[in-house]
Amino acid sequence: METSTDNQPPFVLVDGSSQMPSLGLGLWKIDKSATAAIVGAAIDAGYRHIDAACDYGNEAEAGDGLRTAIARGVCRRQDLWITSKLWNTYHRPEHVRPALERSLRDLGLEYIDLYLIHFPIATKFVPLELRYPPGWFFDPSAERPRMLPDQVPLADTWAALEKLVDAGLIRHIGISNFGTSLIRDLLSCCRRRPSVLQIESHPYLTQSKLVRYCQQESIAVTAFSPLGASSYVSIGMATAGESVLSDPVVTAAASNHRRSAAQIVLRWAIQRGTAAVAKTGRLERLRENLDVLHFQLSPQEMADITALDRNHRFNDPGVFCESAFNCFFPIYE
Repeated sequence: METSTDNQPPFVLVDGSSQMPSLGLGLWKIDKSATAAIVGAAIDAGYRHIDAACDYGNEAEAGDGLRTAIARGVCRRQDLWITSKLWNTYHRPEHVRPALERSLRDLGLEYIDLYLIHFPIATKFVPLELRYPPGWFFDPSAERPRMLPDQVPLADTWAALEKLVDAGLIRHIGISNFGTSLIRDLLSCCRRRPSVLQIESHPYLTQSKLVRYCQQESIAVTAFSPLGASSYVSIGMATAGESVLSDPVVTAAASNHRRSAAQIVLRWAIQRGTAAVAKTGRLERLRENLDVLHFQLSPQEMADITALDRNHRFNDPGVFCESAFNCFFPIYE
């Protein structure tokens, strides 16, 4: 993984050879009715990295957009990097392959480039035919619906994923929302090492030690919610006043480079050697985001933005699971 402040290539290396595009389109919170068109527009604009998940509820629509773009000759399947994720209810080994096969069917693909364990959280199984995506509640119709944890060893889930790589259904396997201790535990027992870690990361949550540890272990890092609070204001998990996009350090760099604040923050993420997946439904923003590959921040600007770190996490199961799903479930402490 590149770590210098030189102009970054438009990809990060995975497993020392595969190229994962540095900038991806994240599908979290994109409305199902708009997903196919947004995926198609993103590919037209030049995106080749699409970040999907069972839990987002729009993989079938994303598949429509992928098929249309390929049929129009905009790109070939092998030009795309498609990520999906194993949901919490499918951690038991016997449920891993059916969950992947459902994502493959919805996305219209024969293989997925990267399949991540979405959270280090195992919950009680919900049959696919009963409810899909299953969400966080075990039984939403219960008098007091709640998330029900399940005790599934990480090694068992990982071994099931390794078999799917052997079968050619997945090219790379990885993890999301994991910390160093869990990664060390996984490395001690895995047959195939994790290729990628996806984490919340932005200038108010740099996670520098975790990123450095992954670089040491040759695990590529992808930042989700790279713009920080803007992903969470609409769902009541952040306020507009917590936005890094209005921070004076960021706005000064934006003025200096004649770019938007969002472009500065995305450029910082890519220039520090991580990939970034950002959600947008606006064509002009799709193009604007891609433009971050064509300028660079100075070493001082990189240092100043990194120094904004507040260890401010917006996406924290230790907070939202209790308030929204009646189950206290911290994972980062």
